[in-house]
Amino acid sequence: MKIIIVSTAYPLRGGIAHYNALLAKALGKHHEVQTVTFKRQYPSLLFPGKTQEEGGEGSHAAPAPQLVDSINPLNWIAVGKKLRQQHPDLLIFKYWLPFFGPCFGTIARVAKRGTKTKVLFVCDNVIPHEHRPFDAAFTRYAFKPVDHFIVQSQTVEQQLNGFWPGASYRLAPHPVYDIFGPPIDKQEARRLLGIEGTRTLLFFGYVRAYKGLDVLVRALAALPQEMKLHLLVVGEFYDSEEKYRSLIRELGLEERITIKSDYVPNEMVARYFSASDVVVLPYISATQSGIAQIAYNFDKPVIATDVGGLAEVVIEGETGYIVPPRDASRLAAAIKKFYDEGRAEGFAKGVRLEKVKYSWEHMVASIEDLVRDESSSQRAAQQ
Repeated sequence: MKIIIVSTAYPLRGGIAHYNALLAKALGKHHEVQTVTFKRQYPSLLFPGKTQEEGGEGSHAAPAPQLVDSINPLNWIAVGKKLRQQHPDLLIFKYWLPFFGPCFGTIARVAKRGTKTKVLFVCDNVIPHEHRPFDAAFTRYAFKPVDHFIVQSQTVEQQLNGFWPGASYRLAPHPVYDIFGPPIDKQEARRLLGIEGTRTLLFFGYVRAYKGLDVLVRALAALPQEMKLHLLVVGEFYDSEEKYRSLIRELGLEERITIKSDYVPNEMVARYFSASDVVVLPYISATQSGIAQIAYNFDKPVIATDVGGLAEVVIEGETGYIVPPRDASRLAAAIKKFYDEGRAEGFAKGVRLEKVKYSWEHMVASIEDLVRDESSSQRAAQQ
């Protein structure tokens, strides 16, 4: 098949860009694949971060053509026509926010008009974490020209079936991210980070209100200093950084928490995961989280809350623990149990067994099955 992926991609940054690069690489083993991305992904007024472009020493992927302007309808039509001229068999859009619904929906309509091109959405969410006006209307507009969907958790599957009954879809778990290089020695990683002699928890990724960092900070405060715990908070703040720093000062945790409030380039990611004993996802709401897949790549257990599809990835008592959301005391108890019972190595073995099913080959097969099944149905109807 000739496939074009339309979404965030290098030189833009972030987990979605990493995902699309790995998807393109996996699909490219058997298909002709290209990727196009944004020249303007978010208007600066709506973007809470410092920059939308990748930094560091570069990427595992070549830069994608930057064609799409997310807020210019004339651009959407022009991009749709440009894609139509290339006669792709399949257009793939990574869909995570209704803000992009009008843009993606228009490009899809124009690109497939009068052609045999099919459109597939890989859905991180159907219903977003942070609700805004017009979410439902924008998503309906985006979904109207879509032929097939990939969902990556049972939570999103339920959302899709409730919002768009009768959709043609496959459930394929979010694959593991394996682009950050090999792990390094734990003690060396801690030395480099200046946290030697500690037990280390990791909170990684953009900091937003729904991710529950404040709950984790309160859980740490409930644990005795004798445990010698240190929390690494690594990621750019899309919420008020001062709000969290104020809470840390109020609880007297300045010496027990290190904050790296910047986007982490690819070549630095291994250092933080290698230094940690366990990754903590104290989310208040979620569908799934790519952070769990990064943790699994480094054979790290995960303590997560029972929201969205996290309990589908984190197997209670085998690869980590699941606790209720917004419950600092239960989270603290799970952290204490992890160390008191010496579960790090046992959980790491569980992770190595569990992560086998989170493969890019399975994702590719799911996409191929959808298109193949439709082609078979069409041939049968013509006979």
